[in-house]
Amino acid sequence: MPPRVSLIIVAAGRGARIGGAIPKQYLSCAGRPLICHTIEALTRAHEFPAATVVIHPDDRDLYDAAVARLSSDAARALATPVFGGATRQHSVRNGLESLADAMPEIVLIHDGARPFASRELIARAIEAALLHGAAVPATPMTDTVKQVDSEGRIVASPERASLRAVQTPQAFRFDLILEAHRKAARADLTDDAAVAEAAGHSVFVFDGDFNNTKVTTMLDLREAEARLSQDASEVRVGQGFDVHAFAPGDGVWLGGVLIPHDKKLEGHSDADVALHAIADAIYGALGEGDIGAHFPPSDARWRGADSALFLAHAAERVRARGGVIANIDVTLICESPKIGPHREAMRARIAEIAGIAIGRTGVKATTSEGLGFTGRREGIACLAMATIRLPPD
Repeated sequence: MPPRVSLIIVAAGRGARIGGAIPKQYLSCAGRPLICHTIEALTRAHEFPAATVVIHPDDRDLYDAAVARLSSDAARALATPVFGGATRQHSVRNGLESLADAMPEIVLIHDGARPFASRELIARAIEAALLHGAAVPATPMTDTVKQVDSEGRIVASPERASLRAVQTPQAFRFDLILEAHRKAARADLTDDAAVAEAAGHSVFVFDGDFNNTKVTTMLDLREAEARLSQDASEVRVGQGFDVHAFAPGDGVWLGGVLIPHDKKLEGHSDADVALHAIADAIYGALGEGDIGAHFPPSDARWRGADSALFLAHAAERVRARGGVIANIDVTLICESPKIGPHREAMRARIAEIAGIAIGRTGVKATTSEGLGFTGRREGIACLAMATIRLPPD
């Protein structure tokens, strides 16, 4: 029987070295908060029965907004977040205590700002914890290391062959590390290996991964964004087109915004022609059919449905395949209502539903110069384009 392995992601820090008002784990990186990439990398690497994120009490809104940008598989893997303490050590203990009743066999403890943990690294961590009880990933030092005094004077040149740079996830037998944290007399220990060592346990190293870097500075963040964007390097463009006729009513839904009008749009759902066209554009870029394939109009569940459901599902399909939505561009074709006064509200709502920055959305409108069904004010048409980036097959 495979061991029961739980995961703690430590994300309660303030990220002071990177600067700014928002902690680094919530800064945008390749279209989503950095912590999203960390969570998804870990939950893809192993099926954890419990993945607990430890957050700062002031960050619950930031955390909830980030989780909303996860793929459904990653979001389902998460337990209720746990609030951290004044130090990393305190935060980790809070996370461990939240798992005490479940008593997993093994626990992995990982930094929220390390978004590149691989499946192979996680497998090595679990194996090392089973073998040794306490183990950490580490990489050899490639540069010469100097020890200096307070004035910057070199006082020693340690032999680098015996030195290692330690990473996360650090891996432990759960009962061992929980007891070590409970008994810790010092509060300034900087990682969980040090807590285990202070409790008298031997801690072993296993092969880390030079790619498993941590985001500490703004330069690190830019490099992480470049790597994550490169991982999703296959650019695809999809096109969507939709038409809905007018019917008696008092407003039309366009781009997720209700616009007062003397008519409504007729359709099986709320007939939001813009959201339908965008969803079809995304499905097209994915090669996954159209709205009708995912939400058949013959199904009574979708009668009168909010079309935000369709766009949100299409965006989720992109994230589930490890991709990102780079851009959405919409052109509405109608004589009325006037789109200009509602343009920014539509951009904001489309961006919110799709889980992208508003700067990646465009909304335009044109008339058909009195020609055709739109010129006769019989309905509205919409053309949408979606650009996405996916990992290569």
